[in-house]
Amino acid sequence: MKTETKRWTHLGLGAALAGSTLLAACGQGSTPAPSETATPAPELETEAPEAAETSTPDMDDSAAMDVAPQESGEGEGGVAIEQAGTDPIVFTSALAITEAHIVAARDAFLAGETQAAAEMFAHPVSEVLFDVGPYLQERGVENFDDLLTNASIAVFDGADGDEITERTAEIIETLRAAEEKAPDNGMSDARVAAGVVADQIDRAAYMYTLIAETDEYEPYLDGYGFYKAAQAHYEKSKDMIAADYPDTAGAIESALGLLGDAYPSVLRPEELPANPAALTAAGSNIQLTLSE
Repeated sequence: MKTETKRWTHLGLGAALAGSTLLAACGQGSTPAPSETATPAPELETEAPEAAETSTPDMDDSAAMDVAPQESGEGEGGVAIEQAGTDPIVFTSALAITEAHIVAARDAFLAGETQAAAEMFAHPVSEVLFDVGPYLQERGVENFDDLLTNASIAVFDGADGDEITERTAEIIETLRAAEEKAPDNGMSDARVAAGVVADQIDRAAYMYTLIAETDEYEPYLDGYGFYKAAQAHYEKSKDMIAADYPDTAGAIESALGLLGDAYPSVLRPEELPANPAALTAAGSNIQLTLSE
């Protein structure tokens, strides 16, 4: 079976909102790491980068899901797009990746990082939802791109923290409703939930390996979002995961503890407090418990 695997990389606002004169290509460059003091958004640019897309050799269904997120520059690669219509982990992981960006956007905005926030709100539209959208719609999920792009626009239209928080809550509620329409391939709810949490943890851990090599803000903010998405998905499913996969639940909790230390705030600390190798090992340990 030939499975196309999309490497989701960071585009910024330009590709997502190419028709908007206000937001055209706002996020094309790398955002510098913020300080604890909020800074105003810089002047917007005018050109947008292109999305990167690759294909993998033939592989079976399980191998397609196990393609490592390390394949992309942002920890968002390795999702077998064509399986979103049949594999509940792929389907729900795509929604979780979207949630990771939305939560990161909200928290960045509340911390004063307006450009990063606008960019993160719009990012999933151009990358995740553009590819997975047809599979969501096949399952009865209505297109919700406007919720994300309108939140991005609201950032630059002078929205306050309450409005952005409300918009974020509406988006997450929509994502939760979409999760209920995931395909059923016979996999248990606990196994799906564990797989989605493990995926987000792997992405957060991988982003931390990139953070040590750069002073840019985006890798940290992405990793923070993946950690928060993993945490949220585990909180709503931990009882059934613990009941069916107790070793996995223990490994997830251990990994989340390490990630909490690694990402103590939405703002990148001056000195990184965690060991990237330990985070990677913690994510691998989760996968080992699921394969036993």
